[in-house]
Amino acid sequence: MDISPDESIFLHIGPVALNATIVYTWITMAVILAISWLGTRKLTSESKMSRWQNLLEVLILGMKNQIRSISHQEPDKFLPFIGTLFLFIAVSIIMSIIPVYQPPTGSLSTTAALAICVFVAVPVYGIAKHGIIGYLKYYLKPTPFMLPFNVLGEISRTIALAVRLFGNVMSGSIIVAILLSIAPLFFPILMQALGLLTGLIQAYIFAILSVVYIASATRVHEEKEQKFEENRKGKE
Repeated sequence: MDISPDESIFLHIGPVALNATIVYTWITMAVILAISWLGTRKLTSESKMSRWQNLLEVLILGMKNQIRSISHQEPDKFLPFIGTLFLFIAVSIIMSIIPVYQPPTGSLSTTAALAICVFVAVPVYGIAKHGIIGYLKYYLKPTPFMLPFNVLGEISRTIALAVRLFGNVMSGSIIVAILLSIAPLFFPILMQALGLLTGLIQAYIFAILSVVYIASATRVHEEKEQKFEENRKGKE
């Protein structure tokens, strides 16, 4: 039994090994592209629209509402990044019901890559909002002595994002495999359904935490500026 899709090697090209993580990542990306193409090929603003466009609009509006309620900001600037993260994780989990498919999120390398994307996105959004000097001042609050601890906090939450998603997906796959060897019919179906639900919840949590981290980088200075203005007006 392979614990991780990294262990399933499909092809060796010289020193490069083409494992299941890479192959199933490509397949997941292809499925997402196909769904996007089906949903956008006949876009219309009329009341009568295709089922694919209707599904796409429901997904986009739902993600926008969630991002807006959590970040208290306009979601358009966050949607491409957060939406891509959520859809990739969710689609890979849903496709795990296919017997031969191994979700790439069951690999620590995949979840680490997703977490690193969030790690990079936080300062990118923060700098775009407040400038590099304004953003870097955040790491010196409340005193410059907090700099190493603030940096360590950024790194630790990135590791937590990767390990949380990897652990949940991998554990679900292992439990299904064990139950399949014990009771080949009944229990694996129930655990597969439970694993599917748990995986979708993890995709939601991963996306929500990403919004929280990015929103905190873009709002912290804005809130301080608002408090400063309120105090100044109060004194006047």
